[in-house]
Amino acid sequence: MVYEALTRGLTPFFNEKILCGLGREVHSSGLLAPDAVERALAALRRFRGLCRVMHVGRTFVVATAACREANNGPEFIERAERILGTGIEILSGAREAKLSALGVVSAVYKPDGIVGDLGGGSLELVDISGRRVGHGVSLPLGGLALQDMSHKSIKRADRIVREALEGLPELKAGRGRTFYAVGGTWRALARLHISQTDYPLRVMHGYAIPADQALAFAGRVKRMRPGRALPDIEAVADARRPLLAYAALVLEHIIRIAKPKTIMISTFGVREGLLFSRLSASEQVKDGLLAAAHDLNILRSRSPKHAEELFDWTSRFVRAADIVETAEERRWRHAACLVADIGWRAHPDYRGEQSLNLIANGNFGAIDHEGRAFIGLTIYYRYAGLGQPHDELSPRISELIPEGLIGWAQILGTAIRVAHLISAAQTGVLGATHFKRRGRKITLVFEPRVAALAGDRIAARFRQLTRLMGLSSAIERD
Repeated sequence: MVYEALTRGLTPFFNEKILCGLGREVHSSGLLAPDAVERALAALRRFRGLCRVMHVGRTFVVATAACREANNGPEFIERAERILGTGIEILSGAREAKLSALGVVSAVYKPDGIVGDLGGGSLELVDISGRRVGHGVSLPLGGLALQDMSHKSIKRADRIVREALEGLPELKAGRGRTFYAVGGTWRALARLHISQTDYPLRVMHGYAIPADQALAFAGRVKRMRPGRALPDIEAVADARRPLLAYAALVLEHIIRIAKPKTIMISTFGVREGLLFSRLSASEQVKDGLLAAAHDLNILRSRSPKHAEELFDWTSRFVRAADIVETAEERRWRHAACLVADIGWRAHPDYRGEQSLNLIANGNFGAIDHEGRAFIGLTIYYRYAGLGQPHDELSPRISELIPEGLIGWAQILGTAIRVAHLISAAQTGVLGATHFKRRGRKITLVFEPRVAALAGDRIAARFRQLTRLMGLSSAIERD
């Protein structure tokens, strides 16, 4: 994975993955499989070449369970380091658990629960609350390891997992909290669940399943007989399919023991946790969503500084209109203001839809699917107005949020629409307007230096905004 820069809001520049199966025979033979070793080394030669082509400035290379446990792990690492021309950090189980947790901390807003990172060789479990990361544990329960130890018997694997997890202190604290599932095979399970349930958003990060539904689904996957295709199995890569049952049975036991409320998928794990740990303390405390929205604003808006003026303007409107916001909704409003101008280069007829899809499917963390839907719909209404019913949008984003939030997205999108008509997205304008409230009437007041900007179009659009809230409006010049 190549990133544009080492920042709080990581932006992937290039991504390529090769599944080599290094750990598939470690428990039975004590060795990395010879064919897997050669496949991995060939992949690393290509990766180094790609880094040269893309002029990558800094590289970080880590190795996990298979390399630290195999007898020929040191030999493989030595050969790999010669190919790459750089050192490789062999992560201990505890450090791997901590980095997985930091990946979730970087990508989930105020996380609270247990992180479970399921790889090919191991399962790491660690408790997190906000930015606090507990002491993790590493267990040899990865998909390839289970397949090897059980001799491809799901029944034997089930017993191995049950004996390893029963009474584990790291799971006892999970009751009623969130279990954050990290790792490619659990993402494959989630992808299959999304396909089978016809969920309206195909974004893995932040995908949440109630624990009882996840338990039932994991049981169905685990019980599928070998050679019999699962419905919608095409959603899962061929190399992942043999490991689905092992991932399902691990998840099943975790849910039964930990009793979490929700299973949430995190696409951020060890890799992102490693990079997060390299940031300064001042960068780490930044809001990941707002950092990503800020970067998108810089990249695609006509006047990036206007976005913060817009946030201040909408804050004054919220106060004037006596709108009650939760802290999370205020955060979403801030992000919406930062990305409110990203669609200006598109054709006018499609700015709303294109912006909606870009936001809803954006590659950023620190936001759940409800937040993605709210911000996406807000910017849709900012561009498209209220002419097209939300239930005609594709994908079916409006299904992800309650009707009340759809109404707030319409109000906020219309308010942003008013602000952009006033200012033409330029700085130094919105601060010269203010709101007056008397009874059921809100007046938008233009100070003398911007009085010429007041006009009939703004009056009509402002009237549309206040009608959404059952209020009346007026325009005044100071």
